Amino acid sequence: MTLLAAGRHCHNVLNPLHSVIYFAPEAEAEFTALGLAPGAMSYFAGRAAAMGRVGPGVVAATFYNYNKALISRHVPALWQIAAPEDVLAARLRAVVAAQQRILGAELLASAELAEAAELALRAAEGCTAPGRPLYAAHAEQPVPDEPAPALWHAATLLREHRGDGHLAALLDAELDGLEALISHTATGKGFLPEAARATRGWSEDEWADGEERLRSRGLLDGAGRLTEAGERLRRQIEDRTDRLAVSPYRALGEDGVARLTELAGKLTAVSLANGAFPAGVFAAGAGRARATE
Repeated sequence: MTLLAAGRHCHNVLNPLHSVIYFAPEAEAEFTALGLAPGAMSYFAGRAAAMGRVGPGVVAATFYNYNKALISRHVPALWQIAAPEDVLAARLRAVVAAQQRILGAELLASAELAEAAELALRAAEGCTAPGRPLYAAHAEQPVPDEPAPALWHAATLLREHRGDGHLAALLDAELDGLEALISHTATGKGFLPEAARATRGWSEDEWADGEERLRSRGLLDGAGRLTEAGERLRRQIEDRTDRLAVSPYRALGEDGVARLTELAGKLTAVSLANGAFPAGVFAAGAGRARATE
């Protein structure tokens, strides 16, 4: 396996350990205790708080595939309800509580989890900040003292580092946020279309218009499936994303990447078995919360 392929595989098994925060009832409890509304408002607050009191334009630019109209209903009003530093503290408390529920005390205290945290943090040291605003914002947050939340923090850095590079690849492919989302769901490797449209705030008409734009480029067929050209473009995007995301895995080295992949895979398997993600959101075999789109 090449380093690029190994890095993608490592990301795929590590990313769910970060993404559990978006579905954890503990997060909703913490955010609503601050006065935030559940759902979109809490999500925007939790993921954007590291950037400070940013406006809807910054959130739309860095999150990319969300409808700005949905974002504008919550941002910047949410910062009048909860300060970014309070949101970040609530998010970390939610992570700790969710990990306790999903992984259990014995696994959280294990040498393997501590080793996974150490390897992930070492990999994150190889990330680069220029041109990567979401990564850079999260990289300025302190590393938690305990191994389990430290692992989540490192997974967050690796996710946002890859995600920022992925947006550069999407821009190069001339896909706007909605087109990127539609074409990704058409691969069958991420969100189901209905869940993607609803959670990202796109109407049925807007979704249909996006599909038509992709059909006009020969990327989507009449049934909403990727054409050969569409599949080729998505492969090119993922390959470019791999190249832009390789620096942390190069820093960790071949053996370190293999070991982190092994350990993260075991932790993710336990998380999935213990219901970390709801049914009816991701396509079968999509590798829960794997995608950037």
